[in-house]
Amino acid sequence: MEVFRLLVRLGPSGLPAGQIAEKLKIPPATLSFHLKELSHAGLVESHKQGRSVIYAINVKGINCLMGFLTEDCCQGRPELCAPGSCDPVGKKQTKKRKSCGKVAEK
Repeated sequence: MEVFRLLVRLGPSGLPAGQIAEKLKIPPATLSFHLKELSHAGLVESHKQGRSVIYAINVKGINCLMGFLTEDCCQGRPELCAPGSCDPVGKKQTKKRKSCGKVAEK
């Protein structure tokens, strides 16, 4: 989750694997395993830049996952699962966000 959250914060620019490992204090072999799984799930993409491999989020993959998770949410009321609709314990929602709607099917 830490790797995924870091990459989400960085956006499409991503970060080299070595810098991800340094920032999160994760051994390279462990990071490699997690990046492989995130990539296999379609949530992360990689590309070569010189001698480095840059990892970044796959926005389309994340949108597809979110669409899948909320498609049949709450007995046909997906607005209840919209981003920003949660109220974590002890925290009040300060800003309402609009739902981005349903992800188009392939």
